[in-house]
Amino acid sequence: MQSFRTELENPVVAQEIIELEKKIRAYRKGELPEEKFRSLRLARGVYGQRQPGVQMVRIKLPFGKVTFQQILKIADISDEYASKNLHLTTRQDIQIHFVSLDKTPELWAKLAEDDMTLREACGNTVRNVTASPTAGIDPEEPFDVSPYARQTFKYFVRNPICAEMGRKFKIAFSSSDKDTAFSYIHDFGFIPKVRIVDGKEQRGFKVMLGGGLGAQPILAHEVYDFLPEDEILPYAEATIRVFDRYGERNNRNKARFKFLVQKLGLETVLNLIEQEKIAVKHKLVAFDTDAVSQPEPPTISVEEVTAHDLLGFELWKATNTFEQKQKGYYGVYANIQTGDISTEKARILIDGIRDHVADDIRITQDQNLLFKYVRPESLASIYNVLLKLGFAKPGYNSTADITTCPGTDTCNLGISNSTEMARVLENYIHEFHQDFIQEKELKIKISGCMNSCGQHGLAHIGFHGSSVKVNGNVVPAAQVMLGGGTLGDGKGRVADRVIKVPTKRVLQVVDVILADFKSNKNKEQNFIEYYEQQGKDHFYRLLKPLAELGNLSADEHIDWGHEESFETAIGVGECAGVVIDLVATLLLEAEEKLELAELALEQKQFADAIYHSYSSFVWTAKALLLDKGINASTQTAVIQEFDDNYVNDDHFQFPSTFSDRVLQINKYEPSEEFARTYLLQAKAFCIEAKERREEWRVVNQ
Repeated sequence: MQSFRTELENPVVAQEIIELEKKIRAYRKGELPEEKFRSLRLARGVYGQRQPGVQMVRIKLPFGKVTFQQILKIADISDEYASKNLHLTTRQDIQIHFVSLDKTPELWAKLAEDDMTLREACGNTVRNVTASPTAGIDPEEPFDVSPYARQTFKYFVRNPICAEMGRKFKIAFSSSDKDTAFSYIHDFGFIPKVRIVDGKEQRGFKVMLGGGLGAQPILAHEVYDFLPEDEILPYAEATIRVFDRYGERNNRNKARFKFLVQKLGLETVLNLIEQEKIAVKHKLVAFDTDAVSQPEPPTISVEEVTAHDLLGFELWKATNTFEQKQKGYYGVYANIQTGDISTEKARILIDGIRDHVADDIRITQDQNLLFKYVRPESLASIYNVLLKLGFAKPGYNSTADITTCPGTDTCNLGISNSTEMARVLENYIHEFHQDFIQEKELKIKISGCMNSCGQHGLAHIGFHGSSVKVNGNVVPAAQVMLGGGTLGDGKGRVADRVIKVPTKRVLQVVDVILADFKSNKNKEQNFIEYYEQQGKDHFYRLLKPLAELGNLSADEHIDWGHEESFETAIGVGECAGVVIDLVATLLLEAEEKLELAELALEQKQFADAIYHSYSSFVWTAKALLLDKGINASTQTAVIQEFDDNYVNDDHFQFPSTFSDRVLQINKYEPSEEFARTYLLQAKAFCIEAKERREEWRVVNQ
């Protein structure tokens, strides 16, 4: 890798980019341990993908604000370094995929030229500070929370109190009591409030503490009904100090702040926060409310045009636009299916709208875009642009607007193809349930695993990727979650686990639920009210026939978007911190490595053959360790732990140690003789491991 240098105006940013380049070189040379390097790159927004050898890069965009130039810059960077696609996330970031690790410093430097950063976009840090996308133009907001979100972001980025926590910390600002930023599922959630003190208006926030989604959703606690605005950052700092000091670090599954509150009790945690207030950097922190000013409305005179589809335009206008609090202007939503925009479409989009909207675009928590300060005469022009690009589907934030995570497209933790499921389901609703295109009180959300990156834990109807076994075969399945949602003003409801069905039956699940809801609800009931009235058992009985596995079709053995039978090829997650390695899958991967080694040997590629054999050794050993509940995070750790837990206990025998056997890889030249011998040894180990595992399973039954 060639040495990289930058001449950015901000010396802090320039230095940390140069440091990243140095750390990558050190890692490549073997001078930096895997675990330490992983932590470092995650804190720089570089996340290992499901696909080996490439990275996902997360661009941290506070409260989802992005300009025309920034979108164009990201598009250019994605063309040069990534897969020519921009992915909008549920935390209002933009992700690009299939990036070479060695190119990340160079990429970051180019982003920094337009005031964008990767700093602490992933890892055990304060993640992107989110806010309601409508902040600043919301007719119901007491005041604009955008400056508060921005200053909170700036306060904690590079802050030593949250540089190396046990886990991540998430903060959100809602613009009104509607709580569209979901304060109730955040470590910190803020809802703006105004009160009159001595005849003067005073700004503050309702404070929600200790919420979170993930595999175990927990609702946040209200700790203040009104905290003055200049006290929120000191309070947040004291809280994060407590989390850093008392939070779990060894068991990452229990390392979130919500679990600390659960473990110690809310009262104890609040007392600890009070004790920390002595040591915080500032007792009060005033906010610069002009730091995020309202953008200039478009001033160029535009000619009003006719919409290409008049009926479609009227429906789109009714569902995807709203009148701002600034009279005479509209907010307009672009419906970005699965949050994915190709770079080509991104450029066409910006070119088509720049004369019609303010230069302040907001990424929404449901992976869409919000345009601001649109004049009535520009609505048809914008609609035509969106229609051409496929972004004009009506029904923003309705049943037909589905939120999802990347799933098995790129994520290590993905179990199912959540993106394709979302596309199919969204199109299905538009075609067969058109009356729900305007239903905003019933949302569908999908995650590729149980970690809820697609927010299934707060959905009215939610799905997360799973699997079931049928006659020894693994079949893709979806866990059905029902009854979650936002109630407003810091209150919400976590969805219930109802039943698990084969993935290909999710269309039928939605059919059954929507039909039941339409037929039996009272006239004014929303879905949450109806769900609570009917109860979980009602829906379990309703969906139980769809969970029957005795009549599976051949197609139901195949996940959405795939052509081959389902395999749960799950790796080790980095952001989520949940380890889901399936033993059988690892053994299968070990066998595949042996096949690749044989092929390489036939082609006289001896070094490749040796490395494939080495990989088979490691995957096989890791599988058996996981069978004992031991998760070793590096390959060398796998090898050592196998000696400690299997060889030293005489479950396996080698001339000396397993380590000596495997690490022959760096003790011999890549000759044909060694390649053949090493392959035979790897084959023998894999066969013996499978046999031993089967023996132990029979004994332990």
